Amino acid sequence: MSESEFAASAIEKIAVARSRILDQLGQVIVGQSDVMEELLICLMSRGHCLLEGAPGLAKTLMISTLSKVLELSFSRIQFTPDLMPADITGTEIIEENKSTGAREFRFLQGPLFSHVVLADEINRTPPKTQAALLEAMQERTVTVGRVRHELADPFFVLATQNPIEQEGTYPLPEAQQDRFMFKVFVKYPSFDDEFEIARRTTVKQSVKLEPVLTAEELIELQSLVRDVPASDHVIRYAITLVRQTRIGEPGIPDFVTEMLAWGAGPRSVQFLILGGKARALLHGRTHVTTEDIQALAKPVLRHRIVLNYGAESEGVSADDVIDRILQETPAKEDQLTSDARFQKIFAS
Repeated sequence: MSESEFAASAIEKIAVARSRILDQLGQVIVGQSDVMEELLICLMSRGHCLLEGAPGLAKTLMISTLSKVLELSFSRIQFTPDLMPADITGTEIIEENKSTGAREFRFLQGPLFSHVVLADEINRTPPKTQAALLEAMQERTVTVGRVRHELADPFFVLATQNPIEQEGTYPLPEAQQDRFMFKVFVKYPSFDDEFEIARRTTVKQSVKLEPVLTAEELIELQSLVRDVPASDHVIRYAITLVRQTRIGEPGIPDFVTEMLAWGAGPRSVQFLILGGKARALLHGRTHVTTEDIQALAKPVLRHRIVLNYGAESEGVSADDVIDRILQETPAKEDQLTSDARFQKIFAS
């Protein structure tokens, strides 16, 4: 197959899958198109996603519906303050062989051994259990005793957290937040969307979801994403955005020094580029543009930069800082490479 034929085939496969998935989700979920697109980008990039929003915005319903549409195994874990690591990873039990009378250990798999894992209200569980989930997210294995157990492939963690309740919560440490490719804000619906929600959910209804992809087909699409080329300029642009969040580095703008206490790490660049590749295919292109990077800057960076006390006291948000960085970073190659400030970043 030639390069052009491969490109056309990849675009067609992704486009058909995207259209069918969104059609099926649309039978259950009203609105939230941006959230669903970011979920698909994350899924195609083999990343994990953190959803934050007030109660009742269909975060759990969206994730469970997505697993049904993709014909993937699904587990929902309700995180609570008394949840222990073995409750999610599984545990070893002693089992007696009835024919021989011998006793031996047998591992009982926990809910992490599914393709799609919904970690509901993840910030309600203590750090020990969060650490067990962290290993699963990063290594795609769990360790019980001295044995490492491989998780399913594909493996996709979608975690939700409620931003308005503080009592009985354990804020996610920065190292764990960094493992999530995206942090997505789920906002209140528009008036028309809320009208449709009220109309649909207060009458009898029967929705029959049809599976769109198998696990094997999803893995194939995920491999196509990594074959999408990204130019040196796009990579340089992504790195420039990320490096401008790091305090004390050459070439960063003054407002960053005034507002941030900590910046984003190299995993941000990887996720910006991978997400850009997935977004390009979902939009019918076989190359990444700076517009793809700009569109994903907020979900990739907002949970990786830490505001200082002064910025928080003034009501500045992480998204405000990202917006200013985007405004002050030229997307055109000649403007970016000729600017003295960015030349300091390139040379650092």
